[in-house]
Amino acid sequence: MNRATTTLTRTEVLGAPEREEPSRERPVAGYTRRSTARDAAAEEAESVPFFDESRVPVETIGLKPPELEGAEAGEFEVIGQKVTHRLAQRPGSYVILKYVRPVLKRRATQSIRCPAAPAGVIEGSRADVSFLAGLLVDKFAWHLPLYRQHQRLEDGGITVSRPWLTQLTQRSVGLLEPIYDAQFASIRASRVKAMDETPVKAGRKERGKMRTAYFWPVYGEHNEVCFPYFPSREAAHVYAALGADPASNAVLLTDGYAAYASHAKKVGIAHAQCWTHARREIFEAESADPEGVREGLRRIATLYDIEEEIREQKLTGDAKRLHRLTHSKPQVDAFFDWVDRTLEAHGLRPKNPFITALHYARERRVGLEVFLSDPDVSPDTNHLEQVLRVIPMGRKNWHFCWTELGAKHVGIVQSLIVTCRLHGIDVYTYLVDVLQRVAEHPASRVAELTPRLWKRHFAANPLRSALHTRVA
Repeated sequence: MNRATTTLTRTEVLGAPEREEPSRERPVAGYTRRSTARDAAAEEAESVPFFDESRVPVETIGLKPPELEGAEAGEFEVIGQKVTHRLAQRPGSYVILKYVRPVLKRRATQSIRCPAAPAGVIEGSRADVSFLAGLLVDKFAWHLPLYRQHQRLEDGGITVSRPWLTQLTQRSVGLLEPIYDAQFASIRASRVKAMDETPVKAGRKERGKMRTAYFWPVYGEHNEVCFPYFPSREAAHVYAALGADPASNAVLLTDGYAAYASHAKKVGIAHAQCWTHARREIFEAESADPEGVREGLRRIATLYDIEEEIREQKLTGDAKRLHRLTHSKPQVDAFFDWVDRTLEAHGLRPKNPFITALHYARERRVGLEVFLSDPDVSPDTNHLEQVLRVIPMGRKNWHFCWTELGAKHVGIVQSLIVTCRLHGIDVYTYLVDVLQRVAEHPASRVAELTPRLWKRHFAANPLRSALHTRVA
């Protein structure tokens, strides 16, 4: 993949970027004249520091030119130095990396040279990769909006603009998007998937009002999750997210929303449904029939006791399926027999919340029984419900996404962060590595940078920032 090459403007960066080598040619009335070469040492010094040196820790990194180590080392003498500052971050603190670059003069020719400053992840930016990773972790993992991070930077003695932080975030997410796409492709290829939807305010609907849109999180069989963004809750978005080519014997596990049933029927896959949602309907009807609710909850609890036995015995595959058929299926049959008897006894009396809850369960019986014969299917969507909490948690802090692009970026980064946590990966370490690696990594193997495969290929020796690799 190609490295992002768009540069920030002066108002969007911490200071003026290092000056590129000027062109040796300039147009002059009908012909081109070669400009006079400038000495490296004659370039103007870096602009006024953008930080308060009395308050911000500065760590100096000396760069040794290769000219001083080779056979011609005696041909050069150090006649000065040039300084480059780069904003870096350790988790919870800001640091300035001060690169000291010696200015050399070849004695024989009197020519001046100076080593270039190290290239950054975002070309032309003074943000070190550690700062980019910290920016994303603080915003998406710890739900710290950029305006709060901006205030924290100012309190720490760092003078930057909020638009600069916004553009750094956007460009960093742009680097991560191919990894998200590869992870979503892996999830689509899963035989068993769980899917749900959760609202978000994104984009302006009209003056003073934001549009209600949705993330549609999808959980794959390899403990990967993606948060695709769509502008509404229309059924067509399920098809757009999952595609028309499911795996053989595929199963979609959901909360029972009709859009999922429609999709499953359309593409010819099994539609499993969630016992936790059926239980919730019964639980919330306690005021209508306390005794009936207790009985319903007791029967459902028996199924979860059996699932706990399966976990304790570490059963998988056919052994797990046989255990469910032997122990869970009789309980499921008994539960629905009880539902039928209760509804029959209720007769034509006016419905109450408890009776409505029983109808809810009976109407979904086929979907609720799928897990009995398929050991890879969970009886509920709890595993998905747990990971999608990052969206409502974030909403409590940032409330809405001003643009739909911003909402899409939330989904991309949260997909990688949540999947890192599912695989026990340190999010900061992962982001520092892949932000540096993705631009040089072969596009055909970008899937290796998804958290699940990155753990196998690169976690033992991740790329790090100069902040961590420098010699003390």
